[in-house]
Amino acid sequence: MTSKKPTVVGLFAGVGGIELGFKKAGFEIQLGNEIDPYASATYRMNNGHQLVEGDIASLRSDQLPHDFTVLSGGFPCQPFSVAGYRQGFEDERGNVFWEIDRLIRETKPEVVFLENVKNLRTHDGGNTFRVIREALELQGYTVFDEVLNAKHFGNIPQNRERIFIVAFRSSKAATNFKWPKPVKLTNPLEKFIDFESKLEEKYYYGPERPFFDLLKKEITHKGTIYQWRRQYVRANKSGDCPTLTANMGMGGHNVPLVLTRHGIRKLTPKECFALMGFDRIKFPAGMAESRLYKQAGNAVVVPVITAIAKRIRIALESS
Repeated sequence: MTSKKPTVVGLFAGVGGIELGFKKAGFEIQLGNEIDPYASATYRMNNGHQLVEGDIASLRSDQLPHDFTVLSGGFPCQPFSVAGYRQGFEDERGNVFWEIDRLIRETKPEVVFLENVKNLRTHDGGNTFRVIREALELQGYTVFDEVLNAKHFGNIPQNRERIFIVAFRSSKAATNFKWPKPVKLTNPLEKFIDFESKLEEKYYYGPERPFFDLLKKEITHKGTIYQWRRQYVRANKSGDCPTLTANMGMGGHNVPLVLTRHGIRKLTPKECFALMGFDRIKFPAGMAESRLYKQAGNAVVVPVITAIAKRIRIALESS
């Protein structure tokens, strides 16, 4: 491979977490594709390269840069999630994989990089994952997959397990690929969450909440993240943040709560993005915070992506 910077096209780009991770590993991001207009607005605020907004089914290969290196995508995880309906490829959202397959066939990138929920491996008795792996192998790729936890591979105190798929067209590059090694978690929650400052009142839970008495009784330790789970309060006793979800800004289930110097409050969107490894991010003016919480929950943990991308680059440079 030449010394030219390897390039990335990102599908299902969200707010650009995968692209940011690859950029930090020395890749050049050429183009992203995202269907959600609100995530697209956040993406554009934080990225200078081209974003094609719209359905992947309408994305033509001649819209993509010529001869790019990596095709990446955190494709929709709902069909394969334990929290979803377990419909897999029977769910229309599952069919987007065949659009990825189409673009791979038409552009033949050196590397395919995919991210999904851990449950993808076991969905439908393993058949869903087998179909994905075989589809990539039929196109001539050597396929690697691994489940990595953000707190073990990103030095981010969030218990977030995701499956990563790395597929190489070059057998020599595949021979030289190794997954990143675990790193010690040294970053405390206090680095990401402000337990001391007084924030806007809208983030705090007070006596006007019908379940406030229960929150006050159960949320007693500063430095612990709690979740309101519709009927009860759950303390995350491991000392890190539980998996942030796309519905955490909608009220009710899975809302992350903390006890601060100024009372009980939910995490802010900025704190949620910090716990996804975004060291800085700008938000579009006037965007509803529920949409920002959704975008954070749907994002990837950036340092984990960077760690894998560095290993991909080493493998490519050896081929």
